[in-house]
Amino acid sequence: PAFGLFIFTIARDPLRIIILIAGAFFWLVSLLLSSLIWFIAVKASDPQDERLQKGLLIFGVMFSVLLQEAFRFLYYKLLRKAIEGLVALSEDGCSPISIQQMAYVAGVGFGLMSGAFSMINLLADALGPGTVGIHGDSQLYFLTSAFMTMVLIFLHTFWGILFFHGCEHRRWWEMAAVVIMHLTVSGLSFCNPLYVGSLVPSYLLMAAAAAWAYLLSGGSVQNLRHFLLCKC
Repeated sequence: PAFGLFIFTIARDPLRIIILIAGAFFWLVSLLLSSLIWFIAVKASDPQDERLQKGLLIFGVMFSVLLQEAFRFLYYKLLRKAIEGLVALSEDGCSPISIQQMAYVAGVGFGLMSGAFSMINLLADALGPGTVGIHGDSQLYFLTSAFMTMVLIFLHTFWGILFFHGCEHRRWWEMAAVVIMHLTVSGLSFCNPLYVGSLVPSYLLMAAAAAWAYLLSGGSVQNLRHFLLCKC
């Protein structure tokens, strides 16, 4: 369902595709930089010290989240300049795409690239060696990983809307809320293999972020009721 966001809402608009690809590129750059820092830290430390290595892993995850959000802010600044250029070039003085639409598309770009890398890592694990659950571990590894990938794609989409709205209206607490939610979801991954401890809170956060993003985008309870009842 998450990858259907691109097919049904973005694929027919060339400008949205460009914004999505650029957003995915920004996410990739943030991943590259955070991976480089973590790799250097691991190589410079004692590989036999398990406690230190676990601490470095936690540091790497947290640093990656902060770097992703920093690049999301940089991408907002870039898109804001792009809107000014589009308005200057347009004949009617209006931008062909609103900042809310840009926020949504940028969020999907971040989410799809994040999901693609998660699926690549999952498929790499599926190649073996070994069999999932052969030593008594949970056999739901691949299923829960797929659900976690989906929730991250949706969360990045909603976070994009919330973060851009905070930047646009200078509501720094909205931006801080996105960072905190991102850190929380990433930190919940350390609960695995207790998958209930990571999946359930993540989906609850996704529901809260979805409702918040819906309201900030101009949605209302009445509009939602009309949509669910298929009323015009």
